[in-house]
Amino acid sequence: MTPDQYCQDKAAQSGSSFYYSFLFLPPDKRRAITALYAFCREVDDVVDECTDENVARATLAWWRIEAAAVHEGKPQHPVTRALAQASKQFSLPAEQLQEIIDGMEMDLQQRRYDDFKTLQLYCYRAASVVGLLAAEIFGYRDRRTLKYAHDLGLAFQLTNIIRDVGEDARRGRIYLPLDELQRFGVTPEDILRGRESENFQKLMRFQIERAQRYYRQAFEQLPAADRKAQRAGLVMAAIYRATLDEIAASGCHVLKERISLTPLRKLWLAVKTWVSN
Repeated sequence: MTPDQYCQDKAAQSGSSFYYSFLFLPPDKRRAITALYAFCREVDDVVDECTDENVARATLAWWRIEAAAVHEGKPQHPVTRALAQASKQFSLPAEQLQEIIDGMEMDLQQRRYDDFKTLQLYCYRAASVVGLLAAEIFGYRDRRTLKYAHDLGLAFQLTNIIRDVGEDARRGRIYLPLDELQRFGVTPEDILRGRESENFQKLMRFQIERAQRYYRQAFEQLPAADRKAQRAGLVMAAIYRATLDEIAASGCHVLKERISLTPLRKLWLAVKTWVSN
């Protein structure tokens, strides 16, 4: 199996909304963004699947070496081998791969976030950096596009947090800022035990509106000259925003269920968004 095929299989198996945004890209860009996505999946799986924290830390340390080898040596893993070619072609900054791993290490270091400012650092490392790397692959002429990519990545991560409240709670994690829980009269114990209430609904509507503000802010910052080049990001945004709408329409029951769109609807949104932009 070639490195590119390994990455393709990794992306396809995930069922992620990101996969649908890659479908219409030219082959070289599709291979590059798929390699980047596969890298993110590999390091994220370390944290989610390793039950021994020491093993997880050691594995992430190994991935740091592989990430450095993307630019400085000969990487061994199929993902980093594919990423080395992408990095060479699209001049991906070496330090940003390390920042993605920094975000994964934050998951090992803390399971609570006191306020939104603290959470923003996590979102930057886990998602905004990915957005910045994706912008390099998709291409841009106006540097304002990087601000769009930064904010869009933040919006994506906020959407993930909203969608996965229950799933994260079952792992003992709460990403919703603790000061906001207190403001809405929700306790960490309510989240961990899956106790829904009217206050919880209000808290989640607040989270959804903030995520939507970041989507709007990102779109406002995307220069018209780069809109076509960045269509893959707009496809992702269409799918993620539709997911937010579904969560809101369902009554924000994210403690009990994980709401997602069907593959057919994701494909329909991808085609519709690509053609209209």
